[in-house]
Amino acid sequence: MNKELAEEYRQLLQEQMDELLKGADKTVSDMTDEKTNFPDPTDRASLESDRNFELRIRDRERKLINKIREAMERIDVGEFGICEDCGEDIGPARLKARPVTTLCIECKTEQERQEKIG
Repeated sequence: MNKELAEEYRQLLQEQMDELLKGADKTVSDMTDEKTNFPDPTDRASLESDRNFELRIRDRERKLINKIREAMERIDVGEFGICEDCGEDIGPARLKARPVTTLCIECKTEQERQEKIG
């Protein structure tokens, strides 16, 4: 992969990470600023359920942020866009759709097939 294309992917990854971090900051801000005290137990339960859902989403996003950082490290060392199983180049369409991927479509398909079997 040439440097120019690698920098395009780095920019895409950085934009994704910035957006995720902005959302996380907003969640923290909303949860610490919120001073609601619902006298109705149903309203409190609903608020708690919404908070738990939001935290689960943020946990998934935290994991994605780690994958984004790993992808940026692969760009730095020149391993970005190379399948970690077969060593072949990962297709540009797959990288555009999921730039944090470490597997080409063939290896990922095989991995998913094996997961269904076992």
